[in-house]
Order: sequence, then structure tokens, then C-alpha cells
Amino acid sequence: MSAARPFTILRTVAAAAALPLLLTACGYGSDAEDDAPKAEVAADAKKLSASEVKIGYFPNLTHATALVGVQEGLLQKELGGTTIKSSTFNAGPSEIEALNAGSIDIGWIGPSPSINGYTKSAGKNLRIISGSASGGVKLVVNPDRIKTLDDLKGRKIATPQLGNTQDVAFLHWIAEKGWKVDAQSGKGDVSVVRTDNKITPDAYKSGSIDGAWVPEPTASKLVADGAKVLLDESDIWPDKKFVITNIIVSQTFLKEHPDVVEAVLRGSVRTNAWINAHPDEAKASANKALEKLSGKALPAEVLNPAWKSITFLDDPLASTLDAQAEHAVSAGLLEKPDLNGIYDLKPLNKVLKAEGRPEVDDAGLGVR
Repeated sequence: MSAARPFTILRTVAAAAALPLLLTACGYGSDAEDDAPKAEVAADAKKLSASEVKIGYFPNLTHATALVGVQEGLLQKELGGTTIKSSTFNAGPSEIEALNAGSIDIGWIGPSPSINGYTKSAGKNLRIISGSASGGVKLVVNPDRIKTLDDLKGRKIATPQLGNTQDVAFLHWIAEKGWKVDAQSGKGDVSVVRTDNKITPDAYKSGSIDGAWVPEPTASKLVADGAKVLLDESDIWPDKKFVITNIIVSQTFLKEHPDVVEAVLRGSVRTNAWINAHPDEAKASANKALEKLSGKALPAEVLNPAWKSITFLDDPLASTLDAQAEHAVSAGLLEKPDLNGIYDLKPLNKVLKAEGRPEVDDAGLGVR
């Protein structure tokens, strides 16, 4: 990688639009809420070096490690007398801001906000310490208008936000096809229409878009409205895996409370093991958590296919995060960033070794 320099948006972009650019991985807004389930702690439980740990995550299925880990008490079990304070976020910018302000210590978040948060602080605010989920992104289309991938030419396809994880992936896929699209305006051989995930289903039903490259559960919501899955993004990645959610930590908190970080990681690893061993129970638990947080559970026709498309794992899939950054550069959205030091996987590998599991790799981007 080149010498350290922050992500820089190429060309002129309004300041108000630049802030969220390349931050939102799969969010639906920007507000934080401190209404997540409260952890129950035994009165005689032993505290670690901190009396509490503040964690953040999204009320999204791709953050099910946190949803289930909190819901089932699996994270709290590893923390003993150190209590969990949970906050939920609907977009990457607010979670990064919360981490920078000390409002959270550890967060589940997508790759793009992790990259942007790291580079904007010149590598001083966060580390990625674990993976959490892969997949859960699909290209869904109106089957009456689009039959094959080649039929996308000339059509209007939504992505969640200019420069976000799915937007970059779609722009890269378009370039691989040999088609031309101006990254900033979205105009070209395909019209890339940046549309908030909250309103994408209505845009689809009204006919103003012909399809969307979106994360779950938006993709399955569109399918429930008559759309068809034309491509699962997993199919275009090596081994059909790419990071959609990872775990970040404040560098200050990691330095001051390594035992707490290790306990959270142990809880995450054991939560993922439980999810994979009990997929139906875990799916129900995640949906119950979503109902508590949002007031509405996902219907089966959305929940089941969405859950099936997500893989929960501890490996951060570091090479795919590096590739996503390169795709943003090649799309003309970013100058090349220096990601050296973005990972610190030593605590995770310590936990994995104790669990009898193989260690994971940082693709040469870890602290040395």
C-alpha cells in the first residue's frame, strides 16, 4: 500500500453528502438508540478491569452475532460482573462518531465505515478485531423487465448510498462487464439510483426502479413484492465469502482493557458457534431481538431467505476488505488508502486457539 493518506473523495462533492460517503454498509438511517436489551448480571459475579463495556450494533440480520449474543446472554456470560451497555445504530456514520466520542467501546459494523473511520483518523481511532458475518447481499430485479444479467444495460438499479459497500460492489461489477457509468452521477450504460433502503421497496413497487443491489433483509423484502434474485454477490467472490460485518474496538479501550475485549471476543466466537449449531433457534432469537428493537418482527417470507444467505463466522476475511477498498479506488470514488495496521487479530487468535480452532489471517494489514 502507499504511504498513509486518508480516504479522499475524488471530484467535488457537497460537504453534507461527503460525510456519510463510504460509511453506511447496510443501515437504514442514522440515529442511535439505547433501548437494546439490558444484560442481567449475578450479584456475586466477578468484574474484569472495567465495570462496564459499551457495545454498538445495528438492528439488522447481518449483525445477528450481537443480536443473539445479547438476547441469549452469551456475551454477558463471558464478561462476568462487567456489565454490557448496548446501543443500536441505523448507519455507519453515527456508530463511528459514537466510538470516537467514547459513547461505545466495541461495535459491530460494516467494512466501509471501518475503513473510512480508520483512514480519516490517520489510523488512530479503531482496530478491526474480528469478523462476524459474510454475504447477505443480492441483485434483485423485476422479472418482467430483466431476464438476464445483460438485460441490466439501460435499466435503473438502486443501491443504498453513493459510495457505500453495495454501491462500490455494483460499480465494480459494471466495470467488469465493460460497461461505463459515471460513479458520482450514476449515469451511464446502467442508471445507478442511490435510494435509502427504507424506501427501496416502495420505489420498486411504483416502478421507478427496475431492481436493486442491496443487503438483507431489503433484498428478500423485494422478492416478497415480486422481484427475482438475479445474482447473489457471494457468487462473485473467491470461496463465495466476503466481509459484510466485522467487529471494531477503540484503540484506547483495547489498550486499557484487553481482558474485557478478550471476553467480548470469546462471547462472539461462542455465539457464532451456537448460531451455526442451532440455526433455527438462532434465527428465531435474532428476530425476537429485532422485534424488541424495532417493534416489528420480520415475516417468515422475508426472514427465512434472508437468514439463509448470511454466513456467521469469526474470520474477518481481511483480503476481501482490502479488495473492497481497491474496488472503490478503481471506481474513481477514492484515492488509495493505507490500511496497514487496521487489524489487530492477536486477541481473537488467542481465543480461537483456546477453543481449539485455527487462527485467522490479517492479509498483511495487521499491527506489527
